[in-house]
Amino acid sequence: MTTGTIRLHRVLRAPAERVYRAFLEPDALAKWLPPYGFTCQVHHYEGRVGGTYKMSFRNFGSGNSHSFGGEYLELVPSEKIRYTDHFDDPNLPGKMSATITFRRVSCGTEISILQEGVPQVIPVEMCYLGWQESLMQLAKLVEPEIAD
Repeated sequence: MTTGTIRLHRVLRAPAERVYRAFLEPDALAKWLPPYGFTCQVHHYEGRVGGTYKMSFRNFGSGNSHSFGGEYLELVPSEKIRYTDHFDDPNLPGKMSATITFRRVSCGTEISILQEGVPQVIPVEMCYLGWQESLMQLAKLVEPEIAD
């Protein structure tokens, strides 16, 4: 079975520590991760190496949802996150892996994303669109400098 690979690159005007934290806090993930038109519910979350998670995205228009989960394989604070993902839907088989790297740059943080093993039935271009929407929402979460 052929699977898809996604590679993305983005620079955000935010410190690496803040961007990294947005990938590991359940409330932050629920805010920025779902693509436009979807909500996210975090059912279970253990943000540590060997820890697992379970989430679901719900299409706000139709009410349909799909759940997924995985395990954290590597966490290097403000530098790297590596985890697995799999859908609960048997029509979306296989295990995906994602590696997110963070690099401090003069204006903030450079993020590189590699997602491998995307099920064949999911068009790669749809994954790109979803990730792009998610990353725009991530920028809106981590870039503002708000005084306490």
